[in-house]
Amino acid sequence: MMALAGQLLIVPRTAHAAENPPTGFQVPVGQRQLFLDDHGIAQQNNLRRQMHQPEKRGAVIRSPQPNKSIQTRTAPVWDEKAGLYKTWVITVDDNLWQSRDGLNWTPGPKTNMPIMLAVYDPLDPDPERRFKAPLLNRGFAVSPDGITWKQLDLKAVPSSDEGNFSFDAENGLFIHTVKRGGPHGRALALATSKDFKTWDDHGIVFQTDELDQERGKQHIANRLADATLQQPLYNDPSVYNVDVYNMGVFRYEGLYIGLPALYHAVGPVPNYPNTDGFQLIQLACSRDLKNWQRLGNRETFIGPSHIDSGAYDLTQLLPPSAPIVHDDELWFYYTGLKWRSNFNYIGTYPDGRIELIPGRDRDGGGICLAVLRRDGFVSLDAGDEEGQIVTQPFKLSGKNLMINADARNGQVRVEVLNPQGEVVAAAKNVAEDSPRKQLQWIQGDLDALQKQTVSLRFKLRNASLFSYWLTD
Repeated sequence: MMALAGQLLIVPRTAHAAENPPTGFQVPVGQRQLFLDDHGIAQQNNLRRQMHQPEKRGAVIRSPQPNKSIQTRTAPVWDEKAGLYKTWVITVDDNLWQSRDGLNWTPGPKTNMPIMLAVYDPLDPDPERRFKAPLLNRGFAVSPDGITWKQLDLKAVPSSDEGNFSFDAENGLFIHTVKRGGPHGRALALATSKDFKTWDDHGIVFQTDELDQERGKQHIANRLADATLQQPLYNDPSVYNVDVYNMGVFRYEGLYIGLPALYHAVGPVPNYPNTDGFQLIQLACSRDLKNWQRLGNRETFIGPSHIDSGAYDLTQLLPPSAPIVHDDELWFYYTGLKWRSNFNYIGTYPDGRIELIPGRDRDGGGICLAVLRRDGFVSLDAGDEEGQIVTQPFKLSGKNLMINADARNGQVRVEVLNPQGEVVAAAKNVAEDSPRKQLQWIQGDLDALQKQTVSLRFKLRNASLFSYWLTD
């Protein structure tokens, strides 16, 4: 796993001394506690936040029509009844693709209408409505199998030509993001629904700002100076701009994570009302879907591959709606396109004609896979000097404490504190790399502390901590 160079230093806080736990912080059994934001943290010293990039595995779905670039905006879903992963693609004739292992994909049965975004809803008591899809600017549809769809008599959430869609099963909430205009061009609007009938349109909730414009110019300069990256055909600094092309939003372990694809406009396309440019996928998080925190100092989460790599994701990268949890990994299926500009426009728009550029008229895009350690978005890291984090107080439930940590070159020590800050349980040091390590107690245990108010103290040296959670 590759770690980004940008590091966000954590400012030490005053130690907690709360006799009563805040009502807002709980550690439900089975829910992993991540460190993307400061939620649940009372004290932290000598630690740094580190964002991590997923490892690219290349294209897993290639276009069966070489003159068309296959794309997706949706995450595969597991159809338990069929024993298959299913995903829906666009820009080619085969709309539905299926796989038993998530790696080897084949075209599925023909769908009766084109589907761009879809989720599986196991909570709907009506089996005819288990699959649900927004039809961008055309309403919504349901299906019993992801193959035969029925359009509903519902008003669409207005968008331009992009959208994304996910289902928060924990809260029974459908999340539909769409592209609308903002101060810097494209921006992200969001709508939610509990019943897939009535939608609350929250308007624009995520957009670029002046800092994005400043850093965007540097991203463009870096790309133009790197001969190993695919270069844009056109370059005109007067049109340099960064906006939000698309953004996948999904619920993950108690918070929402966003994958904004920031489009960097580099130059105008002659005779045509569009720009040449490229996308970088970044990372953000939210607790309420309205207020978003940018992560990793706005560095790139998924970026372009090099032109000699044989990869598709050279220029345009479009995010999925969510990753698949696959054992101890997160699998991201995203669109990778080799070029932004692949044609010349002859004549005056809109009365002219498109003429494909030789060499850019075939095999231009695929659906790519990138794999991240589970919970591996952001870690808290310590070096030679010991760092520590103390959680806010919470009422303990669960008999076992698990951690996801890489301590192969150091150690992680965990202690349980009472409201007076006294150690009431201590675990054996962890000195290995494990995505799911169950702690062994050398002083006290969790059984005797059930329903009591406690805090956890993690002490790290030459180690990275990704998450912790309780189990029965």
